[in-house]
Amino acid sequence: MRLIRKLRVKYSMLLSASLLFAGCAVGPNFKRPAAPNVAGYTSTPPSATGSTPNLPSGEAQQFVPDRDIPGDWWTLFHSAQLNDLIERALKANPDLQAAQAALLVARENMLAQRGAYYPSVSGSFSSSRNKTSDVIAPFPNSNTFSYSLFTPQVSVSYVPDVFHLNRRTVESLRAQEQQARFALAATHITLSSNVVAAAIQEGSLRGQLIDINTTMLRILREQFAQGYVARLDVAAQESQLAQVTATLPPLLKQLAQQRDLLAELSGGLPSEELPEKFEFSSFRLPRELPVSLPSQLVEQRPDVRQAEENLHAASAQVGIAIANRLPSFTLTANAGSMALAFSQIFAPGTGFWDLAAGVTQPIFDAGTLRHRERAAQAAYTEASEQYRGVVLTAFQNVADALNALQQDAEALKAAAAAEEAAGVTLTEAKSQFQAGYANYLTLLNAEQTYQQAILNLMQAQANRYADTAALFQALGGGWWNRVDIPKS
Repeated sequence: MRLIRKLRVKYSMLLSASLLFAGCAVGPNFKRPAAPNVAGYTSTPPSATGSTPNLPSGEAQQFVPDRDIPGDWWTLFHSAQLNDLIERALKANPDLQAAQAALLVARENMLAQRGAYYPSVSGSFSSSRNKTSDVIAPFPNSNTFSYSLFTPQVSVSYVPDVFHLNRRTVESLRAQEQQARFALAATHITLSSNVVAAAIQEGSLRGQLIDINTTMLRILREQFAQGYVARLDVAAQESQLAQVTATLPPLLKQLAQQRDLLAELSGGLPSEELPEKFEFSSFRLPRELPVSLPSQLVEQRPDVRQAEENLHAASAQVGIAIANRLPSFTLTANAGSMALAFSQIFAPGTGFWDLAAGVTQPIFDAGTLRHRERAAQAAYTEASEQYRGVVLTAFQNVADALNALQQDAEALKAAAAAEEAAGVTLTEAKSQFQAGYANYLTLLNAEQTYQQAILNLMQAQANRYADTAALFQALGGGWWNRVDIPKS
């Protein structure tokens, strides 16, 4: 108890002495960049998209300003299979798991550095058996100088953060932790968006394959039907069949690759068959699309927040570089007991203590610290320009998605009109062919035109789904509404 009381006294002296070194933080205090002062993403405010009646995915889409984005935005497509696949991917995707581990690494590094705010206390105990030379002993051939020595000791050391070197270091590591958090959010958004895009592409490919197989079946039936007399008609039919057949391998390859991609995104192997199979009929186009205010975009986009925290870390590094050129102080205290017998360790008169202070000032380093400070200043400028570039890209992404959705609706309307016109042409060509007013080549050309119109219509439908998902991704994907992403 006596040793503990002594230690408390010395510790109080140590803290009191540290107050004498009170200083001020060096380097810039970080200020968040202001959001761009603009009212919208495009030169003209987005209006409701056009509609194509009586056609799946032909509904008009309304843009709702300042509406929050749900954390599970993909559920707005009303596909149970898509929901199941994304939830499975969020649990098993290795990129997402790695991002979560990276966040833990950054957090623990920051917490480890915070320990430097407090004194370091260590305890030790040593025991030794000693004998002094008989030559220098006062009584030769005696055991007077054969003895044991027992020394328990507590040491306290503290580095006062006079110029806030440690504070800036913790600030930099805290910013790195936030970078890792926003990297996790970005990985989350990218993963869910990629799954949606791959599922939509699979639905488009399946639709094209179904249509091509239907066309092939019709051609085969007609080719083997009775009534063909002219060899030219048979050759033309065979040519069309060959052309349709030639489109199958590329589509089958793309479909297989999409299935492999979905398996990889969901954390599985390509050899493991996915239970989900996507077709256009499994999706519904969201009719109301949230559009965040431009001032909110810099808060919502994880890549912008990453760039901001990178700028924050660079700002703290400037303060670290400056503080390294200034004096550093150390305070140490030791208290303990030294006795010749273990039973006398805490006996009166066995205690000892010491208190010391030190200061270190760089004098000559051939300009090393000065150049490091300049490098930190340049790194801050670099990070500032990188932040500006990321913000510009974010606004471009949103503008591109808004413009794409407007044009997709018009493209779908045009594709539907083209498909309808091609269908009318094909019907007329069949009637004229049966009546003997048109040759078979005319009918064949009408069939090919109609076939291409159907494929164009499918692609126009896929574009609307894909660009709708792209808008959610461009606006930040609602990660702030997810419970599986840390808020701070």
